[in-house]
Amino acid sequence: MRPRHLLLGVVAVAAIAIPAIDHFNLVVKPEPARAASAQGAPPAMPVPVTSVVKATVPVTLDYAARTESIRAITLQAKVSAYLKDQPVADGADVKAGDLLYHLDPRDYQVALDQANAQIDRDAASLAYQRANFQRSDSLSKSGWLAKDSLDERTSSLRQAEAALAVSHATLRGAQLNLDYTDIRAPFPGRLGRNQAAVGTLVGAGTTVLNTLVQLDPIYVTFNPSEIDLRAITTARQGGTVEAVVTVPGQPETAVHKGELTFIDNTIDRATGTVTARATIANADFGLLPGQYVRISLHVRDMHDMLLVPQAAVGSSQLGKYVFVVSPSGTVDQKLVSLGTTQGDRVAVLTGLQGDDQVITGNLQKIGPGMPVQAMPPTPPKAP
Repeated sequence: MRPRHLLLGVVAVAAIAIPAIDHFNLVVKPEPARAASAQGAPPAMPVPVTSVVKATVPVTLDYAARTESIRAITLQAKVSAYLKDQPVADGADVKAGDLLYHLDPRDYQVALDQANAQIDRDAASLAYQRANFQRSDSLSKSGWLAKDSLDERTSSLRQAEAALAVSHATLRGAQLNLDYTDIRAPFPGRLGRNQAAVGTLVGAGTTVLNTLVQLDPIYVTFNPSEIDLRAITTARQGGTVEAVVTVPGQPETAVHKGELTFIDNTIDRATGTVTARATIANADFGLLPGQYVRISLHVRDMHDMLLVPQAAVGSSQLGKYVFVVSPSGTVDQKLVSLGTTQGDRVAVLTGLQGDDQVITGNLQKIGPGMPVQAMPPTPPKAP
């Protein structure tokens, strides 16, 4: 009896389990289309892209530099006198010939008047000696005057002529001394701080009154390395080497331009550099002597260079790279070597093709091989 009851139990369990399994297949088993969607590739991420720009890129060499005045002098008097007036204020910008200091001229005016009087006296003496010589010459020719007397009167005439010439020279000296009481700017520039008060007895060549420096143009001195010297020399042989000077902390538009005008003839053994100098236009007086600046020399041009936005360039242990959209619509990482910057773009020396679409956004959310959807590129701006 027991085997029969066992067989009936198995049949009963099977009868219950088969509908349950069918029900499970109907409820749990996913649909083929839905399963394929759940296990397929992730949706493509939209990313902004830009085209590679092809342009001519200037090659520049940048250096730290210092400004120097082309001319800087100490103002001193040529004559001794009391300081009477300072017509120009301290720190004023002056032109060549402007009156800076005025000394008391009375003593030198007296000397000038004396020189003029001496000329009048010597001129009268010369007129008498000339007339006396003419009379003596006629008498000598007629035999009424001895030859010795004629020679004596000839000598007197020449001495009178020499005396008048000395008086004229004295007059010029007196006029110069009088003119020296007016101290004028020998060149355009900026006056410094006054160092002698009005009423000071100024000594000739001993009392410092002020300083005057030329500001336009101005020198900018820097020290390129001996490695850069070859490129600079080659550029200089080809023509003018343009120089652009900027001041740290000021807008990039506030630049001063000029040209390279001097390279020293010796390289410093201790530093391996050479002293060079550029002459820079400074019409706005924005640069002062002794100021720290940056100078950029334009040594040559690189044509048909590929430019990409600097924001699109990433860094890794392998070096610099950019993400581009491959023909299959996935992210392709390309290692690149970079050149000089041009505004917000940077030149790519190797690693890119001219028709590459460079990804410029969502860079933190993508990686190599991920599917992306390129958004319509913005037409690139010329650098």
